[in-house]
Amino acid sequence: MNEIALKYGCNPNQKPSRIYMADGSELPVTVLNGKPGYINFLDALNSYQLVRELKAACGGAAAASFKHVSPAGAALGLPLTDVERKMYHIAADMPLSELACAYARARGADRMSSFGDWIALSDVCDVPTARLIQHEVSDGIIAPGYEPEALAILASKKKGNYNVVAIDPAYRPDPIERKQVYGITFEQGRNELEINADTMLTNVVTENKAISDEQKRDLIISLITLKYTQSNSVCYVQGGQTIGVGAGQQSRIHCTRLAGQKADNWQLRHMDKVLNLPFRPDVAKPNRDNAIDVYIGDTPEDVIGDDVWAETFTEQPEPLTAAEKKEYLSHVTGVSLGSDAFFPFGDNIERARRSGVTAIVQPGGSIRDQQVIDTCNKYGIAMAFCGLRLFHH
Repeated sequence: MNEIALKYGCNPNQKPSRIYMADGSELPVTVLNGKPGYINFLDALNSYQLVRELKAACGGAAAASFKHVSPAGAALGLPLTDVERKMYHIAADMPLSELACAYARARGADRMSSFGDWIALSDVCDVPTARLIQHEVSDGIIAPGYEPEALAILASKKKGNYNVVAIDPAYRPDPIERKQVYGITFEQGRNELEINADTMLTNVVTENKAISDEQKRDLIISLITLKYTQSNSVCYVQGGQTIGVGAGQQSRIHCTRLAGQKADNWQLRHMDKVLNLPFRPDVAKPNRDNAIDVYIGDTPEDVIGDDVWAETFTEQPEPLTAAEKKEYLSHVTGVSLGSDAFFPFGDNIERARRSGVTAIVQPGGSIRDQQVIDTCNKYGIAMAFCGLRLFHH
């Protein structure tokens, strides 16, 4: 099959719609269940590239959680701690494969943004991963294949309408890509840049030149994630997973602040007060995620106030004070940060430092590079210039 007809394009009024191979060859994707839409396929094809490259660069299984053509989260399949299981609403005795751990981390990076996500897996979807996905609100999945039982589990979601797409892992696109805007065709070479420590992390420009293997891994995760994130973008990573992605902002400092707040929220979800919130048993996971997001934010009274707490909790929680949050975040360290283009001012470093960043990779090339380097030196942050921009539009 070289064409799949779609219900509509980006919006219901945009008809007709389809995906097809212009050269008449076979499509590398097969719809195994459901009826994916235009945006679903945009998410699927971008997210699969991300996990494929993560696996190639870092080894092991990788997963991504996409919304509106940008990653909400991406991760490798490192084992989950007991605390992370609790953060991600996963029972202590639930069996998890490496691939399932990768998706749990990708989804858990920013569960608010991942609501209704498109999932990408680097490997054949196994039963533990399918069982994990079974109980999450998601639009669809792409993977190089599915175990028969895993496919049956996924196909039962959404009353049998869950979108399941397989992609040929041997497929390689044409080196030239094209798209139309306002009737005009744009053409460019595909971004085939190979991202790894040898190509991206050799030019360390700060006084502190010590970047650990774990930091290198996390910096590479940040760059590969940014390669498939709408620009401008920055990405915070820790422990083999993204913890804050700032996408599609016109101002780089706004990217750094947005992603930094997401990273801070991920850190605060480790706190005992958050882990032990007394949720009513009838409160579903999405509602819990929303309540947690409000609880750790600036208006906790919206969920723990005298007139509303009983809607969500069995008893009224104590507030998480600004002082408690500041104290907890002051001890966070070991976070890595990537940027898809240069930091124009040192204020980005000041903001990143408050989220525990100790290693950075960015292209460099600003007329104020030295100011940015000096700000890193002030805090002992190691920073590499990769020399290559990663804009994605």
